Amino acid sequence: MFKKVVILGPESTGKSTLCEQLAAHYNTMWVKEYAREYLLKNGTDYTFENLLTIAQGQVVGEQLIVDSWSLTERISTEQRTSNINQPIFIDTDMYVMKVWCEFVFEKCHHWILNRIVERKYDLYLLCNIDLPWVKDELREYPDLKSREELYHHYKDIMVNQNVPWVDISGGYEKRLQSAIAAIDKII
Repeated sequence: MFKKVVILGPESTGKSTLCEQLAAHYNTMWVKEYAREYLLKNGTDYTFENLLTIAQGQVVGEQLIVDSWSLTERISTEQRTSNINQPIFIDTDMYVMKVWCEFVFEKCHHWILNRIVERKYDLYLLCNIDLPWVKDELREYPDLKSREELYHHYKDIMVNQNVPWVDISGGYEKRLQSAIAAIDKII
């Protein structure tokens, strides 16, 4: 079976870029962050209830990619053999939704917490805040204090769960090489 690698961290830390680079490197698929699609379509004035909808959309998107990859593996023995160690990369998971809910609304949906318990992954890549913050129409926290606080929320989560994780820092090329080294250890 293939490995599932989640890339997480505060906004503007290179998560999507890293997912795209890793998917290209391993010739595999990646799950895009559903929140971007949702907020671009519905606007950035979101509610606590909207975060549940976003979380559900993220899970659906992940499951579609996983099912698609699984089907590809079943179709041909040759394909299955070549895909067996290729990971799928996931840009954002329910830990991100938990942090987002708690940071903005100081509470989290039970549905999100239940998905954290149920969903299984093989590796987390925690993107550090050492890249310059890049403004776009969806990003909310350009100040260093908020970015540090968010990063520490993610790091606390990583330290207190049992899936292997790696802190990814440095420039884009260093991040990619660090991620590849960590992934190669699990495949």
